Amino acid sequence: MAEMRITTVIADDERPARDELAYLLKDFPDIEVLGQARNGVETVALVRELNPQLVFLDVEMPGLDGLGVIKKLVEKKVRLPYFVFVTAYDQYAVRAFEVSALDYLLKPIARSRLERAIEKVRRAMEATESTQEKLDRLMKLFEERPIPQKSKLVVRSAGRLSLVDSDEVIYASIEDGVISIVTRELEGHSNFRTMEELQANLDPRTFWRVHRSYLINTNRIREVVPWFKSTYQLKMDDRKQTEIPVSRAQTRKLRELLNL
Repeated sequence: MAEMRITTVIADDERPARDELAYLLKDFPDIEVLGQARNGVETVALVRELNPQLVFLDVEMPGLDGLGVIKKLVEKKVRLPYFVFVTAYDQYAVRAFEVSALDYLLKPIARSRLERAIEKVRRAMEATESTQEKLDRLMKLFEERPIPQKSKLVVRSAGRLSLVDSDEVIYASIEDGVISIVTRELEGHSNFRTMEELQANLDPRTFWRVHRSYLINTNRIREVVPWFKSTYQLKMDDRKQTEIPVSRAQTRKLRELLNL
């Protein structure tokens, strides 16, 4: 694999600890430290602003601690980086893995232990295929299914009824019994009463019920986004680049299919 830059943020409320870790990381040319945070609030802000791939996260910061940082990022629907927890206490190791941290480091940090943690990060990133490769493999899930005739859908929008080719649909969602249809050009409501009825009128090789509330066009997936506790979201190709959750049952299917 070509040399990969791992963009990184260091979060620790103690300046000496941040300086020590930054010094140790200079020995790893693929680690690019984008910034440092002194507390949990700064960490959330830096992750949102810089979108790093990796965060060395101190567990015990005043106010908003490390676990609180992850919770806040999830609440704000921020794409989560890889986390390596840094702590002075062994008991936080279990909690680190409960929130899907890749590893944890005990203070004071030994260089050999840091090297093993970074190697875990490298392996995790190298195992991630390009989005297009993943989507190509995702499409194989539907290849064995029969192809129905191309259909048109009636979509009610702005007081008008529009006929939409099914392959223009990016995704459909249901809320309070009302089905919404989203394309690149319009958003409106469907005349179908249930998602099952809608799905039955669409190409099963192309449309996937990833969640009880969402039916997506697999040709319109823009990105597969790792999410909280080993789950995923699918960023779609609509104007808003909507991120759609994948249910637990479908996550298992997705992980098996993509070797995630």
